[in-house]
Amino acid sequence: MSHKRIPKRKAAIAVGGVAALGAAALLLPQANASQDGGARGGASTARTLKADDADDLAARLSKLLGDAFAGSYYDSANRQLVVNVTDVSGDDNNVIVQAKKAGAEVREVDNSTAELQAAARTLRTKATIPGTAWAVDPRTNKILVTADSTVTGTRWDRLESTVDGLGSGMATVKKSAGTFRTFVSGGDAIFGGGARCSLGFNVTAGDGSPAFLTAGHCGVAAQQWSDAQNGAPIATVDQATFPGNGDFALVKYDDPNTQAPSDVNVGGGQSVQILQATEATVGQQVFRMGSTTGLHDGQVLGLDATVNYPEGTVTGLIQTDVCAEPGDSGGSLFTQDGGAVGLTSGGSGDCTSGGETFFQPVTTALAATGATLGDAGAGGRQAGGDQQAGDGQQAGDGQQAGGDQQAGGDQIGGGQEAGAGAGDGSDAGSADGSGAADDQSGADATNGRASGTGHGSGAGRSGRSGLTDTH
Repeated sequence: MSHKRIPKRKAAIAVGGVAALGAAALLLPQANASQDGGARGGASTARTLKADDADDLAARLSKLLGDAFAGSYYDSANRQLVVNVTDVSGDDNNVIVQAKKAGAEVREVDNSTAELQAAARTLRTKATIPGTAWAVDPRTNKILVTADSTVTGTRWDRLESTVDGLGSGMATVKKSAGTFRTFVSGGDAIFGGGARCSLGFNVTAGDGSPAFLTAGHCGVAAQQWSDAQNGAPIATVDQATFPGNGDFALVKYDDPNTQAPSDVNVGGGQSVQILQATEATVGQQVFRMGSTTGLHDGQVLGLDATVNYPEGTVTGLIQTDVCAEPGDSGGSLFTQDGGAVGLTSGGSGDCTSGGETFFQPVTTALAATGATLGDAGAGGRQAGGDQQAGDGQQAGDGQQAGGDQQAGGDQIGGGQEAGAGAGDGSDAGSADGSGAADDQSGADATNGRASGTGHGSGAGRSGRSGLTDTH
C-alpha cells in the first residue's frame, strides 16, 4: 500500500489486485440497487427497510416490548426487520400487535434475552479458553460458540461440558479450521515497530486535533506510526485498549494541519464517503477494506461477541463472515451508504477458505476516546455542514452531509479519495504471528494498556497475533 500526499497531508489508499476491484464493482451496483426506498409487494405486512432504519426500529421496539423482546435481526433478502419475542400469553397491552403495526416481522422464540445473557456469563466464567469465541445469534435464538483448531483434548471437553450445562437449545458449538489471532492491517497501510496495520477511520480528537482510529492491538505494539515502510513517523498513539473491553486505539497526527477526510477508498478510482457512525445489525451486509486483501463483503453474524485471543480476552465485538488476513487489522468495516461500523480486530481463516472475523464497534471506540468522525476543527469539514475537504475537494457526486444525502437516495461517491488518513493504527506486534522472540504472555500484553490511556511504547507487544504483517 502507498499513500499519496496533497497539501495539508491527505492519505489515499492505492488499492491493488483483482480482488479489490471486483469487490468494488460489487459494492457500487448494490449500493445503487438498494437506494430505491420503495415498498415491495407481497403477502407480508412487514415494512421494507434499509439496515440502518431497521436498527432504529429495533431499538424502539426493544423499549416497547420490554422483557418480551428477545433480540432482532435484519432479513437482507426481504429487507425486513425480524423481532424475536418470548411467551406473550399474558400480553394484555397488545405490544405484539403494536410491533407488527410498527413494521416488524414478529416471531415467538424460546430463549429470552435475560436467559441468553446469563448463559454468556456462564461461558465467561467457565470456558474462557484461548481459541474460543461466542456471541448471541438472534436468527437461531441461541448462543453461537466457536472453537478454533487449537481447542482440543481437555480444553475441548471443558467447552463441551460447559455448553451442555447451559441446557438444551441454549447454545451450539462450531469448530473452526483456522486459529483465532489479531489481524494487523486494514484500509490504508501504516507501519510501526516492525509491523504493518491499517487505518480505520479518520476522526477529530476531543481536543480538536486530527487523528484516526485503528485496532488496539496495533496501538499497544508501537507508539509512533508512519504511512510508508521505514518512513518518518506521522502519528503518535494517544489511547489504546487491548485486551479487555474492546480492541481500539486513537492515534493523533503529529502535524496539527493534517487534513483527515472521512472516506474509504474502495479501489478503481472509487471511494465511499463516511457520513456517520452506525451500530451493526445482525443480518446486515457490510464491507471491509484492508491494506493486505483490499475490499471484501459479508454479513454481520452476532453482536457483543467475546473472543479469547492468545493475548487475552476481548469483549463487545461484532462477529461477521467477512474474510481478513494478516495486515488487515484496524481497517474499516462500513456500509454501502456511508456508515462507519467497525475496526478489524481478528479471527480465523483467510480470504481463500473463509472464516470468522471480529470487529471493534466504531460507536464504542468513539465514546471511549471522546473522538468524533470527520475532520471538523482540523481545517476541514464541519459537523452537519457541507461535507467538503479543507482544500475545496467535494465528496463524491456532490454529496453533502445533512444535505443531499437523504435516506433512500444515497449515492456512492464517484471520485472521492479514500481513506481514512495516513495510517490506521499501531500494529499488533513486531512478531510474525508464529510466536517470535519478544512475545509476552497474554497478561503482559495489557501492560497498563487495558485502561485505554497508555502511549504504546512497545511494552506488551505480542507476536502471536498472526495478523500482524511484519517487514
